Amino acid sequence: MSYATLLRHHRGLVGIAFLAMFTSSLGQSFFIGLFQAPISQHLGLSAGQFGAAYAAVTLASGFAVLRLGPSIDWIAPRHFALAVIAALLTGILLLTAAPWWGLGVLGLGLVRFCGQGMMTHLGNTLAGREFTALRGRALGLVGIGLMLGETALPPLMAALLVWLGWRELWWLFVAFLALFWIPSLLAGPWPKAPGQRPPRGERRDGPRPFREARFWRLLPLLMVLPITLTGLFIYQAQMTADLGSSLGVYALALTGMGLAKLPGALFGGRWVDTLGPVRLARLYLLPYALALVVAISAGGNLGVWALMVGGGLAMGAQEPIATSLLVRSWGAEHLGTVRATLSAAMVFSTGLAPAVLGIALDLGASFTAILAGMLAFLIAGWWLAQGVLAAPVRGEGHRVRSPH
Repeated sequence: MSYATLLRHHRGLVGIAFLAMFTSSLGQSFFIGLFQAPISQHLGLSAGQFGAAYAAVTLASGFAVLRLGPSIDWIAPRHFALAVIAALLTGILLLTAAPWWGLGVLGLGLVRFCGQGMMTHLGNTLAGREFTALRGRALGLVGIGLMLGETALPPLMAALLVWLGWRELWWLFVAFLALFWIPSLLAGPWPKAPGQRPPRGERRDGPRPFREARFWRLLPLLMVLPITLTGLFIYQAQMTADLGSSLGVYALALTGMGLAKLPGALFGGRWVDTLGPVRLARLYLLPYALALVVAISAGGNLGVWALMVGGGLAMGAQEPIATSLLVRSWGAEHLGTVRATLSAAMVFSTGLAPAVLGIALDLGASFTAILAGMLAFLIAGWWLAQGVLAAPVRGEGHRVRSPH
């Protein structure tokens, strides 16, 4: 079965999940970073104060996703989307119009929680739960929604800022998204509630990933890319200086990363369906591992380009592989719970990664040594996951849909 078959029979559901991923751009770091200076000025915060507030609300959003994300396992997806959209709009209103900095920071937290957290959770869970034979392709297509935001929005927003203020630009983007969300909410092919809400006061039956050794053994493999790439993004100046490159080359290579994510997602999604997530999980980090070797041994512009393109190929393929692995191990009926746990763990770890790398740089570590540490982390994460990958397949769950 091809991507054309998927779109021909299920374009409505895929379109909703794609829209959720694109909408998540509002809460992603790349988008908020475009407006950091005017937001800081509006809230009366220095750059350091804004950074501290941003880290605090990001960690808080991770806890919130861990607490509220599992509800998608029993709440009807349409109602879940309505609640997230309402909270996102509230956050944008507070961020752009609040007269007091505290309310503005609360708005920023809601934007992060609903954008980066719950919108991506909605899109990936819908695609991962509602398909069986076409799951990988569905996840690959849905992931392009966020890639489109990462590639198209920064230059578009930068150009529009010449004519519009940052508040007007945010609301213009919200109005644009409403053109797609309103008909989707009113007439979209939304699936029914996947399960029943647990009685109040009773713990819901289901997995508790943080208490399972297999989750902790799988986690490093899935966190290698977000943790290490966060470090590369944050410390790009030190990386390019130590490798003998320049920030201009890095900027071009970053565009190359965005372009590399597309074939990574499309081929990764297809191969997950044809080869299975286990085989792909053992291989998909290979381009990034080779890129780290090139950067460590050769450095220069070649090293920077290798890191960005290799990281882009692997990152594009990660979501179809990761979500399919979660379904394989815990079942589709518990996907919301397990994905929420994984998302929270990634938020926590990527929040701590810049601090760890910053300490290493302050202690005098070269960036080449840091890259070697990243390669060691990748190898260790790959090795730890092998026992989980070799374990027997769990049931697909009772809520997944036939691909026909």
